[in-house]
Amino acid sequence: MALFFIGVVAIVAALWVATRLATFYLNRRFPPIGAFMNVQGARLHVLDLPAVNGAASPTAPAIILLHGASGNLRDPLHIIGRRLNERYRVILMDRPGQGHSRKQYRSQSDPRIQADMVADIMDRLGLRDAVVVGHSWGGAVAAAFGVQHPDRAAALVLISPATHPWPGGIDWHYKVGAMPFVGRIFAELLAFPVGLALVPCALRSIFRPGPVPDIYRETMGAAMVLRPASFVANCQDIVDFFANVNAMQLRYPEIAAPVEIITGDTDSIVAPAIHSYGLVRDIAGARLTVLPDVGHMPQWSRPDDVLGAIERAVERSGRKLRSREAAE
Repeated sequence: MALFFIGVVAIVAALWVATRLATFYLNRRFPPIGAFMNVQGARLHVLDLPAVNGAASPTAPAIILLHGASGNLRDPLHIIGRRLNERYRVILMDRPGQGHSRKQYRSQSDPRIQADMVADIMDRLGLRDAVVVGHSWGGAVAAAFGVQHPDRAAALVLISPATHPWPGGIDWHYKVGAMPFVGRIFAELLAFPVGLALVPCALRSIFRPGPVPDIYRETMGAAMVLRPASFVANCQDIVDFFANVNAMQLRYPEIAAPVEIITGDTDSIVAPAIHSYGLVRDIAGARLTVLPDVGHMPQWSRPDDVLGAIERAVERSGRKLRSREAAE
């Protein structure tokens, strides 16, 4: 019995040490690249990139890029953020609990609260309004921003957005990770071994039918979500998401900003028929682009099409800005 107990302790200690070492390695491999802001009790990692060549019009809105679940700001930065930054001021943030941002309260898993955090960041950066671009889970934050801050949403671009309730459930490890106390133990001991086994399959599923780009693995830091605090925060985001979007969807018809929606027709993560088509139904004037043979990551699989949608949103927001300035 004593040997069994010693063996269990040794295994637990080894798993905990392995998690600490992996967390240390990932933090060193993918360090913060922005500044930190304390927003509503959370410590948020924010990257503010002025237009590289100063070619942006003085009236052109800034562009805010929001990543999805299990992600961080490096995802939109490397594939579309750098290209947008040639002409526009681009702001990116690690959503609460992800990347190098810290979540203070579980209630900060609500996209509506995260939308308010975006508005607070804009205040700190001196931005009157912005084109808000959200991918997947981040699409719900962008939609919430359009509802709650209509005067500050110059336009919205929703990429493979998750915005409506869906049939079915969620994977077991999210439910375990979101449990009080038990979730943190699971995250400290088992998230890395379980997660590392699941990550290759998860990446294939989000890019299917296309391949996973090599540069994605090299630059994105997908395994950062397996660090204990990030793992628990992400699980909470996903477990609480159904109830949050169920409440949000009733207010989508209030969105008055120009809206561009772009999705792949083979997205197996977020069903376009429920979410993207649901937004077109709910938001007057929303424009939908469906990309053939593209999965959940059109910003990587078809970046030119996504950039085109963002440019259309900027154009439409420009008309809005000009009409506002004329009225003033």
